[in-house]
Amino acid sequence: MQAGPEKPPLGIVFDANLGHTIDSVLALALLHGFAGKQQCRVASLTINCPDLRAAQLCDVIERFYASATGPGLGGFVPAPAPIGITEGHKPAPTTFPVLAKVWESKIAQWNDTAIPELLIRNSLMATYDGDAAMVLTGPATNLLALLKLYDILPLIAAKVRLLSIAGNEFTADLPAARRVLEEWPTPIVFCSPEVGEQLPFPGASIDTAFSYNPTHPIAAAYKAAKAMPYDANGQALAATLYAIKAKPDYFTLSEPGTFSLNAAGKVDFKPTAQGKHRWLKADPAKKDEVTRLYTDMAGAKPVAPPPRRLPPQVQKELDEQDQKAKQKAQQK
Repeated sequence: MQAGPEKPPLGIVFDANLGHTIDSVLALALLHGFAGKQQCRVASLTINCPDLRAAQLCDVIERFYASATGPGLGGFVPAPAPIGITEGHKPAPTTFPVLAKVWESKIAQWNDTAIPELLIRNSLMATYDGDAAMVLTGPATNLLALLKLYDILPLIAAKVRLLSIAGNEFTADLPAARRVLEEWPTPIVFCSPEVGEQLPFPGASIDTAFSYNPTHPIAAAYKAAKAMPYDANGQALAATLYAIKAKPDYFTLSEPGTFSLNAAGKVDFKPTAQGKHRWLKADPAKKDEVTRLYTDMAGAKPVAPPPRRLPPQVQKELDEQDQKAKQKAQQK
């Protein structure tokens, strides 16, 4: 059996338009900051824009965090977890390219990536009941593919606390967004661009927040995304922060209701007591606290996570597989 705590931190399933908006990159850094404090873990990373450069950027960032925590036993630095990426709808142009002049990605072709819906499903299967939250930034293409898997709804309902969405326009894949809103079995919280404008990431903090490494890929990506100085819309950051801290510490929520999408891809909200959908709202009194949390956690120096204990049933199945493999080897 693996050593480690009886139950791991909350697992975040992160499905993002990475490489197309800088706030998704910052949100990934925020995840790693909270993971270093043992307040969450990155359960899976998938990209919903079919651009291989987005997967390369994600790979660069993940390799940076893996190497920055230092080598493990025998000086071995583990490779990052697989990155899933859709090959579906027409890609939008990337906001900034992979920073290949400083870092090298190991992803060179589509075969170097994983199938997003299978990666998400497998991560949920290895998670304790009620111990996952999902973050969506960008098109819902991957989540629709997940919903099409056999007998997936009971698994999502059992494992996922909530789906936190950054966005209010889904024209890139409108059918996918509509079906996800209609069929998703858990509570959904929407974070609008207006919340991101009210709670931006302060560009003035970039050089200090990531100063522990002079070639930090997050800082380099921020500067490459847009002419400095600028404050980035914090929409994806807010959605991610709420997924990790789903309590009214930093935000307020609307009354419950139901979301739907009109022909233009805009979100319509119908209040109803039985609804499972809510708007996430910024709390003006918490702006300074949230901004400080963004910079402190996104800029936190990486810390290696402790060994993880899997759910008992999953661990039992793996142990049985190992035992069968050993017996088979002994028979040869």
